[in-house]
Amino acid sequence: MTRAGTIHDPTAATDNRLVVAISSRALFDLGDSHALFERDGLDAYRAFQIDHENEILKPGVAFPLVQKLLGLNKLAGDVPPVEVILLSRNSGDTGLRIFNAIQHYGLEISRAAFTSGAPTSDYIAPFKADLFLSANAEDVGRALAAGVAAATILPSVAPPRASEQLRIAFDGDAVIFGDEGERVSREEGLEAFHRSETERADEPLSVGPFRGFLTAVHRLQAAFPAEDSPIRTALVTARSAPAHKRVILTLRRWGVRIDEALFLGGRDKGPFLDAFGADIFFDDSPANVESARQHVATGHVPHGISNRGRGD
Repeated sequence: MTRAGTIHDPTAATDNRLVVAISSRALFDLGDSHALFERDGLDAYRAFQIDHENEILKPGVAFPLVQKLLGLNKLAGDVPPVEVILLSRNSGDTGLRIFNAIQHYGLEISRAAFTSGAPTSDYIAPFKADLFLSANAEDVGRALAAGVAAATILPSVAPPRASEQLRIAFDGDAVIFGDEGERVSREEGLEAFHRSETERADEPLSVGPFRGFLTAVHRLQAAFPAEDSPIRTALVTARSAPAHKRVILTLRRWGVRIDEALFLGGRDKGPFLDAFGADIFFDDSPANVESARQHVATGHVPHGISNRGRGD
């Protein structure tokens, strides 16, 4: 694994950092206390958190991802390339337990916003976050509407990953790219979709909500030697030949690196994501998300035609 001093430009501006904003329920296991809040209300929740603030919370679904993201800073020079921001609907009072857990696990998280039940999405832009992860679908929807890559972190049975390498997997349509391909497939059928993609193979796909985050990850990857990178990415898509060509040419046009590309032709994604060893996978399709979360930590991106009319 690459060691300290290998980043080519340690004096890069802090604006070039990869900034990830995350909610407390995505970072830690707050299932029991959240159930208490929904059942008995805010006062009971507040009393419970204060009474238990010295009991360390267990890691949540996105905890391993955050550990690996922050671990990249140990490989850097003087300017850490990654920052994680905590955005929480807790109050500062009840949030003390969360910061106690952050300190216990040695997570380098120092910036936070506690909103006392109000939406947290208003603070994503001021923090200049490239990605927002939350267990609250409403906050995720607000972030996407504001043009920020965002995903709802779902309960998962993902096993721990022994590899130190950070592995991120993306769906294509309606995540990295726009959803026009999915619209054609749903409205006109698979044959029409393949015909359209073949005819427009040299025309770049439109930009999806995760294009900016993918670019930020690519920029971070470029700071490390390609043969010994601590980050590996994968495109895991239901597309297959001949619809693969437009995807490859679009990424080439964007100048974005994807290490692995899996064109599955409709096969269940979960086993392939497990084989890749994804620390996180982002997909818009509820069916794909359901398959994926049985194997890896998964973020649902409530964007595009697959989510039209849903309450996400």
